[in-house]
Amino acid sequence: MLEAEHVQCLIIGSGPAGYTAAIYAARADLKPVLYTGIVPGGQLTQTTEVENFPGYSNGILGPEMMEDFRKQAERFGTDIRFGYVTSVDFSGSPHKVVIDEHKTITADSVIIATGASAKWLGLESEQKYNGFGVSACAVCDGFFFKNQDVAIVGAGDTAAEEATYLAKLCNKVHMIVRRDEFRASKAMVNRVLNTANIQIHYNSETQEILGDGQNVTGIRIKNNQTSEETTVDVTGFFVAIGHKPNTDIFKGWLDMDETGYLITKPGTPLTNIEGVFACGDVQDKHYRQAVTAAGSGCMAALEAERYLAAKEHAEVD
Repeated sequence: MLEAEHVQCLIIGSGPAGYTAAIYAARADLKPVLYTGIVPGGQLTQTTEVENFPGYSNGILGPEMMEDFRKQAERFGTDIRFGYVTSVDFSGSPHKVVIDEHKTITADSVIIATGASAKWLGLESEQKYNGFGVSACAVCDGFFFKNQDVAIVGAGDTAAEEATYLAKLCNKVHMIVRRDEFRASKAMVNRVLNTANIQIHYNSETQEILGDGQNVTGIRIKNNQTSEETTVDVTGFFVAIGHKPNTDIFKGWLDMDETGYLITKPGTPLTNIEGVFACGDVQDKHYRQAVTAAGSGCMAALEAERYLAAKEHAEVD
């Protein structure tokens, strides 16, 4: 028989959204229990310098920033635990969540902050230089490559948008497109084609990211029509082939779009299940920034507090 425990507020995930939700929930005396997931701190722990989060005037390393978030959540009484949610049952109240296949938590409210993971090409060199010239977020890291030559791989709207963003900062942007056309909308393609310092490499695939052992120095690409290989000198390599939201365990319970992002009531963290809230990148495929994730974590905790207060009031009546 599974070990069982009941909590008022359960938070699943430990990035900026999860920790911010924990800070607000703890200050509201909801006695939140937070399970970190496999990667405590989320995607930011795999980031080097963070320079665009308010309050860190000199910038901060991603792992250090998430440590600050964790300490603040703990200071107000959040019970932070290392663990992974393996299944859920949202058929009634309280909600049931199984941790690591051996413990059942019943919760009056659940805040989901499981985030989304960047899709990678799967190259060994890509992981080797991740954070040292390789990035999955141009808006986050483009600034570090000002007046330099960079490359970006992808052919959808996100890739096109990030390429034009990088073009404003960088000397030259090499865009690696696998087919002979884009998947992006016509408006986005026109924007790319009308940006002078973007060079498009059609029918091309990245074979290897080159480096000096510390930082990226170039890429080797192959034309999949002619098999010709070319080396391109760049100091930055951006992967923009999409993100996968970490929502598999919620399938069948929560409304999600065709990619797997949780659908919330517009402008709120409310899901289709009463008492279950979603915040951060798990429901945001548009902005995907630490600061927007933190803001939505705050919203989720405030909504959870209101929900629990209304529930308690109804029970008294």
